[in-house]
Amino acid sequence: MKQIFRFIAISLLVLLTASPSAQAAGRKVLAADYSKKRIAIVNEAGKVEWEHPIRQSHDLHLLPTGNILFQTSWREIVEMTPDKKIVWKYDAGKMNGNEGKKVEVHAFQRLDGGLTMIAESGPGRIIEVDKQGRIRREVKLKLDQSNAHSDTRLVRKTRAGTYLVSHENDTCVREYNSEGKVIWEYEIPMFGKEAKRGHGLEAYGNRVYSAIRLPNGNTLIGTGNGHSVLEVTPGKKVVWSIHQNDLEGIQLAWVTTVARLPNGNTVIGNCHAGPENPQIIEVTSEKEVVWSFKDFDLFGNALASSEVLGVNGNVIR
Repeated sequence: MKQIFRFIAISLLVLLTASPSAQAAGRKVLAADYSKKRIAIVNEAGKVEWEHPIRQSHDLHLLPTGNILFQTSWREIVEMTPDKKIVWKYDAGKMNGNEGKKVEVHAFQRLDGGLTMIAESGPGRIIEVDKQGRIRREVKLKLDQSNAHSDTRLVRKTRAGTYLVSHENDTCVREYNSEGKVIWEYEIPMFGKEAKRGHGLEAYGNRVYSAIRLPNGNTLIGTGNGHSVLEVTPGKKVVWSIHQNDLEGIQLAWVTTVARLPNGNTVIGNCHAGPENPQIIEVTSEKEVVWSFKDFDLFGNALASSEVLGVNGNVIR
């Protein structure tokens, strides 16, 4: 009889470990994958609560109203209600002088007061627009190697009113004040390694994807194809990091979004890492994995943007 119960217990464990829903259990997420052309909200049980087709995506937000702010392409941003009514739209390819220009959007953010911040690669600027799409503020970006696809990845306006800009092509994070002056800059290190082309586990570089400002004044950085997360002081000292093979049983590839939870844990977007690795990972400060999401049926190998939902307290992302 004991052997029968032991067999049942082991079978249930194997079943739960293999189940995409089980691996998603514990966190509700909003995520987008441009290989599967889908943005979706997935609940704690791994079930889809909401989804919509897209073409491309590098950023997304669930707003306090319950609406979803996301992009359907590199140029179009929409705000959509849960019942899929579009209540706001911005077309970066046609508005505010961009007609006929090369322009892509890889970051946007709804600000306190209702304005929407949009980073425009190509024109090389950050704009804040009102509900009618009119520019209320414009900040020009410093670009050493301008490229309409990779001038910027994620951009976030800080509580201090500055802008943290991840410059993929310039391989650095720059912080701008409201007048557009660079007041802090951090060059993504190569840690003595040689650059390797590609997007997956085999690649290597310093094409940064994200940077957020933590309450302690440090900056948390997702290094893109650097396969790492770095916490950097204002004096540019790395005080905490996770590299490609630091997590047991997991390899990091293109590290995209990073977030710091109220409990001190860090959420990492792990893009282009293949089906052997989770697409989203939550780790403690001691680098212990406490939760991960992996569902290669719903999403694929290009889950570049995600947000953990339903967390009590302020999530820095």
